[in-house]
Amino acid sequence: MQMFRRLFIAAASAGLLSGLFVALVHQVTTVPLILKAETFESAEEPAAPAVSTEAADAHDHDAGTAEGAFDRTAKSIGADLLTGIGFALLLIAGYAVSGRAVGWRQGVNWGLAGFAVFMLAPSLGLPPEVPGTAAAELTARQAWWLATVLMTAGGLALLFYVQEPKPLWVAVALALIVVPQAIGAPQPDQYESAAPEALAHRFLVATMIAGLLFWAVLGALSGYFYKRFVVTT
Repeated sequence: MQMFRRLFIAAASAGLLSGLFVALVHQVTTVPLILKAETFESAEEPAAPAVSTEAADAHDHDAGTAEGAFDRTAKSIGADLLTGIGFALLLIAGYAVSGRAVGWRQGVNWGLAGFAVFMLAPSLGLPPEVPGTAAAELTARQAWWLATVLMTAGGLALLFYVQEPKPLWVAVALALIVVPQAIGAPQPDQYESAAPEALAHRFLVATMIAGLLFWAVLGALSGYFYKRFVVTT
């Protein structure tokens, strides 16, 4: 029980700090692009039927007031903090299972692997998209994303954590990484986007950069706190 408490403290410390970091990055980079894309999405929507004054006032309050903006920002930051803690728990559990010495330098490598597994590989088939972009059926996309994450993680584990991997293991690892991309992610029947292509491209680049920074910082912090709270105590 004491070990689990130490693991959680290390993960919570790393997750909160990295989550706060990426929340600030998002507020500067991706959030303004999302808000801009939503204006194009709203312009594409047909006129809504008449509604009561109370409903219209409530909608305006949520979408346009300072209080509504604060609520949206708070939820976004809260989601980033929870994401940071969740992925920190995953990384630190990996450190413990690996049985290898891990500090902040090794943690960065783990973080880059996490970026490859959870962002880079899935984005090859399902790139981050701004609001108003056509997409395939949600369940199919989720299934492909999960399969890609699991297979990419398995492939990287075989490549880097099998002692003296034989050619057969290398072939299996590469197959695990390549197969989801060869099958391809579910795509909509017709690509449509309310936002301009340039805005969608900027959002994609900003999202990937923010993700890379998040995973690098998360890896370094989780490795540091793992060594401090778990290994040396």
